[in-house]
Amino acid sequence: MTNTAPVREHPIDGKTVLVFDDLASSSVIRQMTEALDNSAFTRNEIARPDTAQHRHWAHNMLLEAARQLPLHQLTLDASTWMKRSGAEFQVYRSYTNCVSYGDHLYTHTDCLPGGGELTALWFICEHWDVEWGGETLFYNSDMDAVAVVSPRPGRMVLFDGEITHCGTAPNRMCLMPRYTFAMKLEQIPS
Repeated sequence: MTNTAPVREHPIDGKTVLVFDDLASSSVIRQMTEALDNSAFTRNEIARPDTAQHRHWAHNMLLEAARQLPLHQLTLDASTWMKRSGAEFQVYRSYTNCVSYGDHLYTHTDCLPGGGELTALWFICEHWDVEWGGETLFYNSDMDAVAVVSPRPGRMVLFDGEITHCGTAPNRMCLMPRYTFAMKLEQIPS
């Protein structure tokens, strides 16, 4: 289990966004980046049903493969920082989004209200310049952006899946894709 605490916490409408830095080693991030650079992405992911005609690039990963990654256990360890008494989580879906300049992403939630699910979003890059943009925005119930998380090598943001959020595309000056590796977690029934 990791002893690394979140570097910051954003409470939003009674839900939580936690930001972790340096959970994964630079060699793990390098291996993930190289693997993603050579992966086949398909334009099959949607944000919400009403935006289904606007698909974005994703690479789905089989759960058996995701469980072999060091990021899997790091994600489970980090989930213990979510303050839910006695709750344990398991990963039920894993995939990577690939966004480049000119792409457009929509606001969305990752689970239905009351779903109790978590999302772990890993920024997979060996280097990221702040001028490139690509932040993830988190919104309150009034649809006001109240938290922002910048991409950084090996950064992971863990949040309640009910929080409305949106990834943003990199700026025009960024010549590389913005990879976010997502692990969706559900509570293990007790």
